[in-house]
Order: sequence, then C-alpha cells, then structure tokens
Amino acid sequence: MIGRGLESDLLLLSGGVSAGKYDVVEEVLAGFGAEFHFTRVLIQPGQPLVFGQAEETFFFGLPGNPASTMVTFEIFARAAVELISGARETSLPIAYGRLREDFRHKPGLTRFLPARLNDTGVTPVSYRGSGDVFALGRANCFLVARDDRESWQRGDFIEVLPR
Repeated sequence: MIGRGLESDLLLLSGGVSAGKYDVVEEVLAGFGAEFHFTRVLIQPGQPLVFGQAEETFFFGLPGNPASTMVTFEIFARAAVELISGARETSLPIAYGRLREDFRHKPGLTRFLPARLNDTGVTPVSYRGSGDVFALGRANCFLVARDDRESWQRGDFIEVLPR
C-alpha cells in the first residue's frame, strides 16, 4: 500500500512511526529508498513525526494517537497539502487568548493542549493524554504552552491554535 501511495503527489500516513513492535513505517519507507528529513519533533503530543521523500514523492508519517495526529497535521502537513493544491503561501493560524485560570506545564517541550476559546478567554480542557478523544471533542482549539515557560497567570495572554 505504501508503494501505491508513493505514486501520489503527497503521501500522508497515520500511525506506525513510534518505537513499538508494530511501528514499521520507517522501515518500509527505507525499503523504497526514502530520505528522511526528520523523524522526531520537540512537541507534545506528536514527537514521533516522520517527514521525507521516497522516489519523487514527499511523505509524512504522522503519529497514530488522535491528538498527535491532529496537532502534527495542523502544524506540518496542512501547509504541504495547501502548497501542492496551488496555494502560493501558507500560515499557521496562531491566535492569542486571555487565560481564564492559572496554568502550569513542565517546560522542555512545546505542548499543544485541548482548550476552549470564546469571547471571554481560553480555558484548558481536562486532558488525559493524546488518546483522549473526549477532551478533543470538548475543545475548539489547542492551547500552545511554549517550551521555555513554566506558568501563566489568569488574565495572561497565551497562544492558541484554532481547530
């Protein structure tokens, strides 16, 4: 199937790019002579992201957990789809929202966490990891917690990525 996908303008794969025993996408792509431009990014969710080219086709190997797939598609793959579709330029639609409550996270990675944005501000949604589809269903954006900051106070502006 990957061989057939490499006949397309762009190959998007979801799942099989982490370190488990069934994560064989990189190995299969390598069998097609793939050149990997990167195989990991410093974000959460979505660290095991693969991007490269095999034959004449660029590919993305997106992680398989729902939040990881959504985040990496929005940040990386959407721009490629838009450019292949004829767009002259693309942009990541980062906005700012005023936090409705204090917020903390462990610095070191930029985190994209489910949140609700409305005219009164942004509120993080209770979230149990990248497989938490219920949190994703309650969210309409991702709060962007940058890697170099640990905490924000109620009323601070913080970046958000609309969904």
